[in-house]
Order: sequence, then structure tokens, then C-alpha cells
Amino acid sequence: MDRGGQVLAIACTYFRGTRYEDVAVFTTPDHRRHRLALACVTALVPDITARGHTPSWNCSVLNRASRLLAWTAGFRLVREYVHYAVGSPARRSHIAA
Repeated sequence: MDRGGQVLAIACTYFRGTRYEDVAVFTTPDHRRHRLALACVTALVPDITARGHTPSWNCSVLNRASRLLAWTAGFRLVREYVHYAVGSPARRSHIAA
């Protein structure tokens, strides 16, 4: 948080399974590259392990910033996967009421 009480970066559990907790992190655009996300993730990981879970990290193979943050925080690549999607999002002007 800054002195005005605005949250600048946050890390939390995005998905919690029986063994793993997937980490999510966000930093406001104006405060990126100040290692705030790294500090948040570094603080979250011991909480996850204290709950008896393994911290995990998922991101696109094209998301270099996320991959670098994960590596710097101590996560190591286990496997890469391909994400498939079908169709395109509907535009609001075409949706009938």
C-alpha cells in the first residue's frame, strides 16, 4: 500500500485444490518493476506451505513477465501446455434482449 492507502500489489490463491494452490498476483501498472509483486509472492508462499499445500504457478508461455516473476520467486518449470479456445466472443450489439 502507498501512504494514501491504495493497494499497489497483491498476491493471493487463485485456485485451491487438494494438493496445490495456484498463485495469482497483480501490480498496478504505475508501480510495476519495483519488485512489489515479488515481495507479495514471497510472503504468500510460506502461508500456502503452512496449510500443507504446494504453491503452483500457471501462465501463458508467451507471458514473459509472469514467467520471469515465477522463476525469481523460486518456482521451476514442470511442464508447458497449450490452451485451446473455440469461437469468438459475442459483441453486445448482436445479443438480442
